[in-house]
Amino acid sequence: MAGKRDYYEVLGVSKSATDDELKKAYRKLAKQYHPDANLDNKKEAEAKFKEVNEAYETLSDSQKRKMYDQFGHDGPQGFGNSGGPYGQGGYYSYSSGFDDFGDLGDIFSSFFGGGFGGNSRTSSRRNTGPVKGADLKASINISFEESYLGTEKEIVLNRNETCDTCNGNGAKPGTKVETCNMCHGTGTITQVQTTILGQMQTQRTCTNCHGTGKVIKEPCDTCRGKGTTRKQAKIKIKIPPGIDDEQTIVLRGEGEPGEREGSKGDLYIVVRIKKHSMYSRKGDKVLCNIPITFTQATLGAEIEIPMVDGSKEKIKIPEGTQTGSSFTIKDKGFKSVNGTSIGDFTFTVQVQVPKKLSKEQRDLLVELAKTMNEQPPVKKKGIFG
Repeated sequence: MAGKRDYYEVLGVSKSATDDELKKAYRKLAKQYHPDANLDNKKEAEAKFKEVNEAYETLSDSQKRKMYDQFGHDGPQGFGNSGGPYGQGGYYSYSSGFDDFGDLGDIFSSFFGGGFGGNSRTSSRRNTGPVKGADLKASINISFEESYLGTEKEIVLNRNETCDTCNGNGAKPGTKVETCNMCHGTGTITQVQTTILGQMQTQRTCTNCHGTGKVIKEPCDTCRGKGTTRKQAKIKIKIPPGIDDEQTIVLRGEGEPGEREGSKGDLYIVVRIKKHSMYSRKGDKVLCNIPITFTQATLGAEIEIPMVDGSKEKIKIPEGTQTGSSFTIKDKGFKSVNGTSIGDFTFTVQVQVPKKLSKEQRDLLVELAKTMNEQPPVKKKGIFG
């Protein structure tokens, strides 16, 4: 996303900022740039307010903040990007309007007194406007080889989905959702009382429509007016080469359906990688131990090293190699999920000492020992013992 400013820069905080510091910075900037407080320069204020809104929504969510710190605005290359094979659209969502991001009325009531500049219509829109669906979380296990090469998996989960019978509006086919005649679609009832201090105006949630502003007189038989039904969904996941243990893939729009024409939530999938009997990982490097014989270590040899992708690399082991010696094969490690670099493959040799020898082998080693005049090294004590 070219041109997007760093979220920490937008809020004017460091990358180590606490939740309280984020909230304090957000409140200050939200008050500064709110359109109701910038009537002379509303368009520019709206843009800045939206930017602040977007930054805070991401950084105030621990999961989204972790993803942002790891991948930035665009997410890992090759998955989760807009226009991907499974409709995975980006990594970070934000509210399209000022009134949809949480309960901003509570925040701004302390600044403007009873809502955004005392505008009751804002409160009504917040109660009856679109609501994004809930996010879902799942996990998936893959092998070490699959994390190295990349793979495609399918998970099955139970989730709410838009009712096919009523298309999500909750009304029986042939009928329609009506505007509440008590609150006239606002979702709230306004009461005015006269006191010794003058007239006082209060608002409460409409009991007839429960704050939705809509009334369903004939509910859908399938979903019973909820607009959603519980279903089992099969979802394909493209896992990129190089993904690490506990990293998260986000599938946009694969969460719960929204309310009142709100967008669907997202699906967060934590990838867990099974331990391998031979290989391990450190950053983008592949590490492993390779056993060699006593004679290979002594005389030198050319050996074949099995790679993670199933291929083999021929490597020369020099004579006199000691156990614990390490060798590196360039560009045979993991691909970087968020870049183009490739790690290395490093193996450490372990010299195997034979436990049993034939008489002929033993006699040959005895003769060899005689020619080398072998004697274990002894450290002499100093003059003071």
